[in-house]
Amino acid sequence: MAEAKKKLDESIRSALLKSGKYHNPMQVPRLVKIVINRGVGEAREDAKAIDVSAKELGEIAGQKPLVIKSRKAIAAFKLKGGIPIGLKVTLRGRRMYDFASKLVNICLPKIRDFRGVSPKSFDGRGNYNLGIREQLIFPEVDYETVDRIRGMDITFVTTARNDQDARDLLEALGVPFRKEA
Repeated sequence: MAEAKKKLDESIRSALLKSGKYHNPMQVPRLVKIVINRGVGEAREDAKAIDVSAKELGEIAGQKPLVIKSRKAIAAFKLKGGIPIGLKVTLRGRRMYDFASKLVNICLPKIRDFRGVSPKSFDGRGNYNLGIREQLIFPEVDYETVDRIRGMDITFVTTARNDQDARDLLEALGVPFRKEA
């Protein structure tokens, strides 16, 4: 069992239960999955770009990414139908908690001038979205093998019913939110 999962079950769940908001341990919100998305627009011209990006994202996430293909042709974007344009990884269970722990404790502090993540990126239903501009903050990425800086979107999907409950859960997990003035 992952260290972060044990921490959640023991300390975080009991702390959120003691806060008085929840009357039953099953009401306490929990993390369901983490979804990592990456658009690889340059794959239209360079077929190797999707393979390089998939290998890199696989190392970061710890599992093989799913290749997303375009649904239809859009002439304005010079896009043909059915060509690979993105990658997606859905993490659950132990890998999810390991990734969340690595992101919070190792990767986010590496960002230059980091003051915390935005508290405005909740979707209204208890899910949180985080954009990363470059993959170099992850320890699995070798600086010499990077051909291009690529970002990614990370979505934390929770069972929380509102944004404040999700924020309480993510703060308990260690996600550093920026103080808004």
